Amino acid sequence: MSDKTTSSGNDRRSSWLTAGGILGAVLASSCCILPLMLISAGVSGAWIGQLTVLEPYKPAFMLIAAGFLAAGFWEVYFRKGRHCEDGSYCARPASSRIKQIALWGGAFIVVAALTIDTWAPLFY
Repeated sequence: MSDKTTSSGNDRRSSWLTAGGILGAVLASSCCILPLMLISAGVSGAWIGQLTVLEPYKPAFMLIAAGFLAAGFWEVYFRKGRHCEDGSYCARPASSRIKQIALWGGAFIVVAALTIDTWAPLFY
């Protein structure tokens, strides 16, 4: 397998981990933060109240999100670079910056969902 094929596979894996972390963060916040954000943005409707039925699944969503985020952070920040043909380390692609921003955004959402009981009363 060539370096280009391996690099493409690693980029694809880190992209999937990043997307999984973001999706997990949205699911983890779907019972609490998502309705608050929608109402703050002016979106309303009876269906927003139905998002609270996801509250019992919040711990599972948090674990899934934390797992994807941890794997994504490890993939983006801590994975050892591969040696290229000339013996030096291969450069990271420019999309790594986008993945970093997405991972930090997902981590922020998860932390906000975990601590919502502390800061949500400030908005009432």
